[in-house]
Amino acid sequence: MIEEKIEKDGGIDMRTRGTAKLCIAFCLIFALVMIPGNRLMVQAEEVTVGGTVMSGTTSELLLLSTKEGKMEIKIDSGTDTSGCKVLLPDKKVNVTVSHGSDGYLHAVKIASGVQKTAASVDSSSTSTISGTLSDKSQEDILYINTAQGEMQIKLDPNTNMSGCVVLVVGNKYTVSCARGSDAYMHAVSIYDGIVSGGGSASSSFTPAPKSIVTTATTAVSGTVSDKTKESLLYLSTKEGEMEIVIDENTDSRSGMILTAGRTVTVYVYHGSDAYMHAATIVASKESVQAAGVDTTSLTTVKGTVGSKSNENKLYLDTQQGQMELKLDNVRSVVGLKVLIEGRKVSVTCARGSDAYMHAVDITG
Repeated sequence: MIEEKIEKDGGIDMRTRGTAKLCIAFCLIFALVMIPGNRLMVQAEEVTVGGTVMSGTTSELLLLSTKEGKMEIKIDSGTDTSGCKVLLPDKKVNVTVSHGSDGYLHAVKIASGVQKTAASVDSSSTSTISGTLSDKSQEDILYINTAQGEMQIKLDPNTNMSGCVVLVVGNKYTVSCARGSDAYMHAVSIYDGIVSGGGSASSSFTPAPKSIVTTATTAVSGTVSDKTKESLLYLSTKEGEMEIVIDENTDSRSGMILTAGRTVTVYVYHGSDAYMHAATIVASKESVQAAGVDTTSLTTVKGTVGSKSNENKLYLDTQQGQMELKLDNVRSVVGLKVLIEGRKVSVTCARGSDAYMHAVDITG
């Protein structure tokens, strides 16, 4: 009887131990699933977290204060910032994050608040200013400290920000702006840093010269060679091949496309470095009436300049294939002087009344 009781008790003890081990294993698995560090890998590839922006946030790294603590989230070119364009300290945001191969959390999307309807903006007449974003800036009004003083510029849902990812207090930006129906200046496009031509220019085109060349020039015509670079034009003429420097004073508004075989006329002068410099580049362009474009619905694409490109059309080679973009409604060109074959660019485009896609903003 005693032995039977011991065996019975022993059996109960073994079963109890087995049950305990299963419970412990289940608890460990549950804990691994629930801890924040493994949430992304176990529950889903992407997770949305809420918090407030912390001081020290940069255009590459978002410091987010959450209930669980401080998070460091990388911001990259693939981050969707259409729902939140300004990262101000103490601002509440929702961030969709995923694990990157570098071990960091990466922002897939940043959003905050309700996007407001933009006023009507006359983008046919723009001006470009450069300066530092002030900490007085708000969700929809930017305060920019420029050399001429402080400016208030409204930020709209359709502002082209292909030239920067997000706006951070203390960073320098170049803003192409235009007058709105509400009497405010509105940001048409924004780019990182102080770009050539920014400040008090009446046009947002950086191919325009920074200063006027007063030296006597000589007109030479020829064909663009495939050796041409962004800063050096190789021009085949009747007298032979010329090397012509393209610099900050070159006015390339009428001859931006320098693909091989293009015929151009260049007004040149002798520089102090003994090179011939281009004062103005002119190429033939079809004289057609510009089609109307719907700038309320913009699309940004990235690619490289195709060899067929000319002053009328930009052929952009993208991952999805070649795009044909008309150049009759370009309002800003930033970060480059000329377009050569293979040049990587970001182009904001819109549908035209002629059923073509039209380039609106080009960023180098």
